[in-house]
Amino acid sequence: MTDSPAPLADPHLVYDPVATDGPKDIVILGSTGSIGTQAIDLVLRNPDRFRVTALSANGGRVALLAEQAYRLKVRTVAVAREDVVPALREALRAQYGTGEPLPEILAGPDAATEAAAADCHTVLNGITGSIGLAPTLAALEAGRTLALANKESLIVGGPLVKALAKPGQIIPVDSEHAALFQAVAAGTRADVRKLVVTASGGPFRGRTKEQLAAVTDEDALAHPTWAMGPVITINSATLVNKGLEVIEAHLLYDIPFDRIEVVVHPQSYVHSMVEFTDGSTLAQATPPDMRGPIAIGLGWPERVPDAAPAFDWTKASTWEFFPLDNEAFPSVNLARRVGELAGTAPAVFNAANEECVEAFRAGTLPYLGIMETVTRVVDEHDAPSTTLTGTSLTLADVLEAETWARTRARELAAQTAEARA
Repeated sequence: MTDSPAPLADPHLVYDPVATDGPKDIVILGSTGSIGTQAIDLVLRNPDRFRVTALSANGGRVALLAEQAYRLKVRTVAVAREDVVPALREALRAQYGTGEPLPEILAGPDAATEAAAADCHTVLNGITGSIGLAPTLAALEAGRTLALANKESLIVGGPLVKALAKPGQIIPVDSEHAALFQAVAAGTRADVRKLVVTASGGPFRGRTKEQLAAVTDEDALAHPTWAMGPVITINSATLVNKGLEVIEAHLLYDIPFDRIEVVVHPQSYVHSMVEFTDGSTLAQATPPDMRGPIAIGLGWPERVPDAAPAFDWTKASTWEFFPLDNEAFPSVNLARRVGELAGTAPAVFNAANEECVEAFRAGTLPYLGIMETVTRVVDEHDAPSTTLTGTSLTLADVLEAETWARTRARELAAQTAEARA
């Protein structure tokens, strides 16, 4: 390989901002979501390794957030929705009783960002969506190790993240990128020939584009191997999630897009593979369970014993691999295109998709309309007057591009709804 910028995720480099002999202090962003709840399970089973000092959540599950705060004895609870603060305080009082002081409460759209900059060793960013960008930047700027499950923040703000991150400061938590991270550790950077990102194929694996025309929200949410939030689950059904992961792999490992391959693996046992220059391919495999990748993110370079279930090799199993059907699932190639464009293009792609998923869930946009609309928005954005290069990108540029993409996606989705009425 030729000389190029150091990769963001390098398992050979260990960034340790706060050396300690005791438990690592952890801040969990998105604590009531899928990643957050599994991370808390891991922490509670390993109190000698981890101690949670702050939690953040949107505010839709106040009772759960209060219960988490009490069980973990955190110092700070952050909530994005200011209107739920009275209910949160009441729920906390019900947990703590009258004799114990309540944790500090941060509220508002910047609450998670403030929590991300708090004094700790590691910030786990488990927020869903590009709203995780500001907390990602805050954690990096504050010098925290960043366990990154919020892929969108890296994708929409790639140059901004790369400018702040120190070598070894980011540990990926996506199952695919945690797998690549571990497999890359077996060789040197110069030894890597190709990254192979696996995809389950989602609930619509094997269907043609024509067969996908009438699928419903309920169909798209029926993922065969993973239990995730609704947005990520639908992104897995369209394979937008895999397209985002291709962009993420490019940014994390500094590997060109033509050396990042996607292969369909229905069993979801092999989470990704690295092909080396000598012809060897290393695969990282576990039963589908996010607690393993979370443990890598929180514990690296140490492994957490029994973090997740292992295979029972006394039972027979079959592992299959298939090529990706790019006609039925055009999202991966579109993601490669916006990744090559860089600048604000990934932010436009992600924001337009988030709006289209919402329209699909509301029943106003058909399944195939998701990628058709996202493609139109990307096409309209892909012009010299609207596309910024990566070197000139600012946070304001990202936010402006996202706002435009969301507005345009809603307009196009509304036109589709009117035409179908």
